[in-house]
Amino acid sequence: MEIKEYQSSVDAWIKTVGVRYFSELTNMAILTEEVGEVARLISRMYGDQSFKAPLTPEEQKEKLADELADVIWVTTCLANQTGIDLQSAIDKNMVKKLSEILKDIKKMKSYNKPFI
Repeated sequence: MEIKEYQSSVDAWIKTVGVRYFSELTNMAILTEEVGEVARLISRMYGDQSFKAPLTPEEQKEKLADELADVIWVTTCLANQTGIDLQSAIDKNMVKKLSEILKDIKKMKSYNKPFI
């Protein structure tokens, strides 16, 4: 599914099943909560904390995938309600990142020293 399609699907779901969007401030709080859930999983999967009830690596990956999808869902809700075309925003963001890399490479070449 393309990003534009996903945005439309989220919008349709919100307007039919969900009835309406929460306020932007409420969605920001929900996004923070979802990112916290991702952080909790990451800290247990890759950090020093452990799960209270052990999970298999497959279960851990499934939970992480679900929480990351929740982050994307709420981010999409915020984009929809604020009139942001995520595909366009992502494309522009990638161009910005690539141009920053090119600038860094040009700086490195200007030093006339080999770089890795």
